[in-house]
Amino acid sequence: MRTLAINTLNKRSSAGTKQEQLVSNISFFIPAFNCAATIAESVGSIMETNFAKGDELIIVNDCATDNTAEVLLALQEKYPAIQVYEHKRNKGGAAARNTAVENSANNLLFCLDADNILAPDSIAALKQYLAETGADVASFQYQHFFLNDINKPEYVWSLPEGVFDINGYLAGENTPGQHGNYLFTKESWIKAWGYAEGTGALDTWTFGARQAICGAKAVVLKDSFYYHRLDYENSYWMRDAEANLWSVSVKATYGLTPFFDRIDEDFLKYMLGKGRYTWFHTRSKKPLKLVDKDEKAAFYKKLHKKIVKRIYPKPTLLHRGINKIKRTLKK
Repeated sequence: MRTLAINTLNKRSSAGTKQEQLVSNISFFIPAFNCAATIAESVGSIMETNFAKGDELIIVNDCATDNTAEVLLALQEKYPAIQVYEHKRNKGGAAARNTAVENSANNLLFCLDADNILAPDSIAALKQYLAETGADVASFQYQHFFLNDINKPEYVWSLPEGVFDINGYLAGENTPGQHGNYLFTKESWIKAWGYAEGTGALDTWTFGARQAICGAKAVVLKDSFYYHRLDYENSYWMRDAEANLWSVSVKATYGLTPFFDRIDEDFLKYMLGKGRYTWFHTRSKKPLKLVDKDEKAAFYKKLHKKIVKRIYPKPTLLHRGINKIKRTLKK
């Protein structure tokens, strides 16, 4: 993950001024795996009313086993601006997202899942809000969860408007990272070390949390929304996380590993010990706790000295005598 971020930084990386962000184009991207039945609708929601001149749409086929590849060829014929990248093996959602960002040309990025749908003409306002607030992340306020008809949501999730508080991630509340379909700067992706590969369906939550830990300013646009498809049998979350609830906390811990220097030591012991299979699910009662980076650095400095003494103890008087005799005999 570190090398990936550095390579992208060398390629093109600047959050830019507010005005630059306002006029900057967007690199839309979609991770695609066995989504032949839904991706055309997702692509259409970008291209028909939300795609501007200079934007791009990158789709990464994560070694799908259905006819996703054929559908993507047809979409490229319809929309020549689409770029398709292929993984030779299935790497997971985080890797597909990172591949897209690595190959993106623009400093603003928007990830749309292959079964979700943007509302008509919804992106321009989101981009303007990000620029006006000088934010690194801009999210829609509402997520309309639907089964078959986007106009008849089964339920609606919401986020508080305005600047989003990092405590939402720490205390188990709904967050932009919970759904992962939002606008962000490439600079915030670089600082967060990209999406955490190996985290399964926790890829977007851990990415959002990493952005927040790195100080990314996130804002939520009032009265905005997108459509989030419900698929209880085939969704990434259901087959990866809900099918193995014990793994959720483990994957979340793995995704936050590069930022252990910001996590309170007592909470870290809990994450790695008694709460290793449950901490993510119980944050409303026991929130994830962060500490000042300098404070944790001082702790690690003391810990380093302690470990050095244990691994490389000073030789006893007897050992020093024996070593001296050995050196003398060698002469």
